[in-house]
Amino acid sequence: MEVNGKDDLKAPLLPSSDSVPVSISHPISYGDKKTKMIMFKIRGIKCASCSNSIESVLGNLSGVKSVMVSPLEGQAVVRYVPDLITVKMIGDAVKDSGFEVDEFPEQDIAVCRLRIKGMACTSCSESTERALLMVEGVRKAVVGLALEEAKVHFDPNITDTDHIIEAVEDAGFGADLISSGNDVNKLHLKLEGINSPEDLPVIKSSLESLEGVNHVDMDLKDHKVTVSYDPDFTGPRSLIKCIREAGGGRNFYHASLYIPPRRRETEKQLEIQMYRNQFLWTCLFSIPVFIFSMVLPMLPPYGNWLDYKVHNMLTLGMLLRWILCTPVQFIIGRRFYVGSYHALRRRSGNMDVLVALGTNAAYFYSVYISIKALTSDTFEGEDFFETSAMLISFILLGKYLEVVAKGKTSDALAKLTDLAPDTAYLLTMDDEGNVISEMEISTQLLQRNDIIKIVPGAKVPIDGVVINGQSHVNESMITGEARPIAKRPGDKVIGGTVNENGCLMVRATHVGPETALSQIVQLVEAAQLARAPVQKLADRISRFFVPTVVLAAFITWLGWFVPGEAGMYPKSWIPKDMDAFELALQFGISVLVVACPCALGLATPTAVMVATGKGASQGVLIKGGNALEKAHKVNAVVFDKTGTLTVGKPAVVSAMLFPKFSMEELCDVTVAAESNSEHPLAKAVVEHAKKLNQKFGSQPEHVTEVKDFEVHPGSGVSGIVGDRRVLVGNKRLMRVFNVPIGSEIENHISETELLARTCVLVAIDGRVAGAFAVTDPVKPEAERVVSFLHSMGISSIMVTGDNWATATAIAKQVGIQKVFAETDPLGKADKVKDLQVCSFCMLYVLSFHRST
Repeated sequence: MEVNGKDDLKAPLLPSSDSVPVSISHPISYGDKKTKMIMFKIRGIKCASCSNSIESVLGNLSGVKSVMVSPLEGQAVVRYVPDLITVKMIGDAVKDSGFEVDEFPEQDIAVCRLRIKGMACTSCSESTERALLMVEGVRKAVVGLALEEAKVHFDPNITDTDHIIEAVEDAGFGADLISSGNDVNKLHLKLEGINSPEDLPVIKSSLESLEGVNHVDMDLKDHKVTVSYDPDFTGPRSLIKCIREAGGGRNFYHASLYIPPRRRETEKQLEIQMYRNQFLWTCLFSIPVFIFSMVLPMLPPYGNWLDYKVHNMLTLGMLLRWILCTPVQFIIGRRFYVGSYHALRRRSGNMDVLVALGTNAAYFYSVYISIKALTSDTFEGEDFFETSAMLISFILLGKYLEVVAKGKTSDALAKLTDLAPDTAYLLTMDDEGNVISEMEISTQLLQRNDIIKIVPGAKVPIDGVVINGQSHVNESMITGEARPIAKRPGDKVIGGTVNENGCLMVRATHVGPETALSQIVQLVEAAQLARAPVQKLADRISRFFVPTVVLAAFITWLGWFVPGEAGMYPKSWIPKDMDAFELALQFGISVLVVACPCALGLATPTAVMVATGKGASQGVLIKGGNALEKAHKVNAVVFDKTGTLTVGKPAVVSAMLFPKFSMEELCDVTVAAESNSEHPLAKAVVEHAKKLNQKFGSQPEHVTEVKDFEVHPGSGVSGIVGDRRVLVGNKRLMRVFNVPIGSEIENHISETELLARTCVLVAIDGRVAGAFAVTDPVKPEAERVVSFLHSMGISSIMVTGDNWATATAIAKQVGIQKVFAETDPLGKADKVKDLQVCSFCMLYVLSFHRST
């Protein structure tokens, strides 16, 4: 990653799901005035200089706090002070600079996320969306059935989250607020030292008077406080300090970090448990009903007792089925009646309506048959109690399996969030840059501009900039490049990545939900909330699905009843003691029962949710169902090289021994010299040299100590092993120390480089003793995958930042014919766009292997 200046300290290290911000202006303090944010599209951006010019124009406006413009997506994010500037003035400034504005909000827009309870099928999500859009002030609403969430854009000057939640509840569903626009940075604290009710208002007023605090919510019963704040002006430790100082010497208040239980996980477990218990209860009644109806009557004489006449033609088996089916229909199946009531109340139909219609038709028809048998001494009818009971059982089993699948997807997201460490080492510095103290604290208490120490092998807790120290950091989780990246003062580091060796001192620039890792989680959640085009089609169909099924059932009944009454089919078709009405009713009920599950609207969102969650757990980010749906149209795949086609970890693939030196001698001096180096190539060479020693029967107990050890950046290392001068490095190092390189060695180096390998030379006392060929090995399955794609008619393209020689060699090895090398990350995105313009439907495979 490139070295950054001070202007870049606030720039997000990972693009959000909707934009790729490249820079941000300096924050400006406006006292206690509140800020707001708007997002809009800009047309006409052709390069990064265009976005820079827009940022410069907007950044000079009075009242604009920060600007981020994406050169790829053409999207701008502006934070401003509404007391000093209006959104119209911002839009006019962009137009005056020569660009066109799309999707520009003419009024202030806020965003909130809700958790929706009680949705059963696509019709429910459609009804919820309609209810939300009918609220005055709501500009846009998207409801995800599989994720059971809603994202609502609204005008805070017209409505608020309370009215939005009330609208959802009026539609017959439950709603809980997950987050609102000002909840991005929120801190939960547990208060101690509260002696009287008067203490809480004192603490609340103290927090509200602190610059940067947006909202304070007090829990009077449990003595807890939730604070929403602006990280530009304050942070968690400043809030805790404010509470402590609110006592004024008379009272001693103390606040500690409080981590609320993950409500979503708790609710998910309760939902899983509820459906499991309901299914088990239905089995307790439905299985005997099924046995009495379908099994025992086929096993005479074991089922003969079911034919015992209780009264007239009412048999014992029919009476038992009636008794056992009733609690399933009205107690366990009560949820379907409630859902149907709310659906019909809002004049729409959903799966609950179909289930209630189908099962009630089967149940009450069976009751009619039972009463008729009870009052007749000749009637022989067939009941459908088992149909009602078993249908409810199967639907509850399906719901149980569905919520279990959703729970696994949530687990995948939880694993992503767990990549960040729980604690960090906070350093206190004096004015001269000397460390005064070091303290281990929770990462949730970190705030901007904190100085963090990251020891070798530890994970980076925040996004920041290195101010001291040198090391190599494994950033494969974010970039897909599994080769450790060298870090020096001025370089960026990303939260969740792993520090491989040296100790680093890092200044925090992004904490909490602003980090790259948090943005990855938000990207996956947004993908699960987004609807695939095919799902939109299913939504439109499902709106008419229930009325169509009911109409089809009525037409089926009518189609059998009218011809039966008119004598258009033989009377022998009608069973004994039945009439045309009852026969037609059986067929109509069958149509209702068959249509009950209504999987049409549920299949697509569940598939998208499970696919995106599973992809995230495997290191693949899928941006919504739209990408999944278009996968079958892909005719070219663009691969990155390191970590995607290759393993991403340096390894020695061959060793060359030159005359007058033994292999044991070569390995001993190499291990001794390279053991003191922290370079990833050195680790690979040492590991291979030790294996060669074992192979040739030599296993020294101790590594020989190296004297006068010296690291030559970009070249290698040198030192004295025993009484011999040893050099380990590239050809440049040999020339610096005047080590002669003959034609044999030159030829070996050339052959190694042609194979995309790095040649590490070892010289002893001024003569080259041997060489190790180091490379990033190709994954065993890479060639097979490329070959399989070719067999499907899909071409493969490599876009990599590596040099042309290495890229060409790797491409030849795996069977890729088209290569773009020496390309930076922004250039990779541009290259994909260029290929798309050339009538390709592209799928960019970006792997972000996570270190655990």
